Amino acid sequence: MNRQAQAVVLLLVGGAVLRSSLTDLYLRYVKQGLRPFLIAAGALLVVAAVMTLWYEFRGGRAAHDHEGHPQGDDGHSHAHGPWVAWLLILPVFALLLVSPPALGSYAASRNGTALQQVSDFPPLPAGDPVKISVLDYASRAVFDGGRSIGDRTVRLTGFVVTGGEGGPYLARMVLSCCAADARPVKVALTGEVPAGLKADSWIEVTGRYTAKTVKDAVNGETIPYLEVIDLAPVAAPNEQYES
Repeated sequence: MNRQAQAVVLLLVGGAVLRSSLTDLYLRYVKQGLRPFLIAAGALLVVAAVMTLWYEFRGGRAAHDHEGHPQGDDGHSHAHGPWVAWLLILPVFALLLVSPPALGSYAASRNGTALQQVSDFPPLPAGDPVKISVLDYASRAVFDGGRSIGDRTVRLTGFVVTGGEGGPYLARMVLSCCAADARPVKVALTGEVPAGLKADSWIEVTGRYTAKTVKDAVNGETIPYLEVIDLAPVAAPNEQYES
């Protein structure tokens, strides 16, 4: 692979990164806060590729003698790098042409619920019902025994996971950095739960805290319940992961 080809690969990689980071596509791979770094990285790759091509086509190569060979050349062409290097562009084309979905019920049902001990639970925001994340509700229900929730009505949004012992579950995937480390947080549903909820369908649930819990069959961690008052289907949000 010669220098022009390397520059083309750089250009494709940088363009793919920019395309993803300038749209909502990047949210399927990394946390929202990493967007500026992705844009900067993509821009640097594009600039490096453009400068490399400019250098190559505007006289940056070694000076040639009158017979058209580079100075110091014995008349034989230089060997190129291995052609297998072109395989580097396959992931780029995959990123440009294929838009994979965010992780959903398949991944959530095969991983245990992921909660980390939280020592401080601030008061819930004003309003009733109050809209909070699945992670926030699960943490308050498990580690605070629902004391910081009390009799308040909460509203959660997530996707449906079916087939669990306490199912159906309302779940969201939680990121530490990127989709590679995503773990599910699950909330079991009880009360006014309609039959026939489909896996991966997105719903908005309004309900109240209940002390009922169930153990996750995958890792044995505690999954809290939410007593459902109202449930409605919704469109999947642009940012499908929580953090």
